[in-house]
Amino acid sequence: MIPGPVPVLRPDAGTGYPRLLAEDGARWRGLVGAPVAIALFVLLAGVVSPLVVSLAWVLGGRAEPYAVLAAAAARAEVPAGLVASNLGLAAAVPVAALVVLLVHRRSPRWLVSVLGAVRWRYLLACLLVAPPALLAVFALSTLAEGTPLTWQPQPGVAGFLVVIVLTGPLQAVAEEVLFRGYLLQALGSVVASPWFGVVGSALVFALFHGSQNVWLFLDRFAFGIVAGVLVWRTGGLEAACAAHVVNNLLAFGLAALTSSVAQARALQEVGPLQAVLDVTGFALFAVLAWLVGRRMALHTVTPTAPARPV
Repeated sequence: MIPGPVPVLRPDAGTGYPRLLAEDGARWRGLVGAPVAIALFVLLAGVVSPLVVSLAWVLGGRAEPYAVLAAAAARAEVPAGLVASNLGLAAAVPVAALVVLLVHRRSPRWLVSVLGAVRWRYLLACLLVAPPALLAVFALSTLAEGTPLTWQPQPGVAGFLVVIVLTGPLQAVAEEVLFRGYLLQALGSVVASPWFGVVGSALVFALFHGSQNVWLFLDRFAFGIVAGVLVWRTGGLEAACAAHVVNNLLAFGLAALTSSVAQARALQEVGPLQAVLDVTGFALFAVLAWLVGRRMALHTVTPTAPARPV
């Protein structure tokens, strides 16, 4: 007998973002889905990144031994390395969508917002608010460290900037879809308190960044908390995606123009002042994004009837 299609469920009206995958008597779905999603993401990213490097080697006419290019790519010393890394991380989107559909029996569109769609006007507003908020704190951080920026573009800077602009947003959005989207909702389907999903997803997000000192870990963990609360309180991923995209474009763009992308990627420690200022910048943006959302009268829970995205 051929099994029928998997039924796709719809969240109840009045459901907040962290509980969009919740289902009575089916907490096991979140307990199973979360580790499965992480495992699939690691596996798929581990396949995509080497494939991109291999393609770059072939298109480059095999001008150097593959092992040499692969080593340089792993250190982000060539644009192909950054493309490979960003596209590997972008694999989080199809993984999250697949797990939501097959394990939770929900449409992947509920990863986006409580309306099941992108609220484009709100996303644009957040993209406009993020640069001044994050740049202001970056300027304060530079002054506090006493090390002014020196404009010294790295070799091949044009190629790096193109890659940063074209693939950087894919990587940032994919991380938000996996961590502030799927993991927050999966944990939220296990424990009713939204804080469980917010803190749990932030912890996994920080740990995923590998080797780091305590202050850098706390910096990333705090970003995860701020972004998670923002997603919860605004009912969607738009603001968190905007902050992540703008932060990465600024960080890697300035690195390419003042030092190197490889140096920025190799960052493993910051001091307490840097961590506090970083978190302050994200918190400032979060407050502004929340106020903009209130001004736009965003839906923060699923409506009783289909609503038009703002």
